[in-house]
Amino acid sequence: MDNKNQNRNPSNSSLKFFFIKLFSISIAIILIINFIFNMILSDRLESIDKILGVGDRDTRFEIRDKIRLELEKSLEQENLISEQDKILLFKLYLKIKEEFKEIDKSKL
Repeated sequence: MDNKNQNRNPSNSSLKFFFIKLFSISIAIILIINFIFNMILSDRLESIDKILGVGDRDTRFEIRDKIRLELEKSLEQENLISEQDKILLFKLYLKIKEEFKEIDKSKL
């Protein structure tokens, strides 16, 4: 009978040791995932919250002020758009102008 108790003791202690390791590794993995999630996605989540918070009065005023500031900065520049963008916009304008000429005026 004493021999059976000795046989159970090593397996019981190794099982206890296994669960302690399993628990500590699981906690470590959870902490690592949480840390990575917070470091990578927290800035993006703040941006998304600002966009979704447009219904808030203060957020709207903040966005309005930023847009006004950017418009003032762009007006101080000599050229608002690059030469390549000007060419593209002009081609788009000509294309739209041609399509307006082809409109069936009787449907207006």
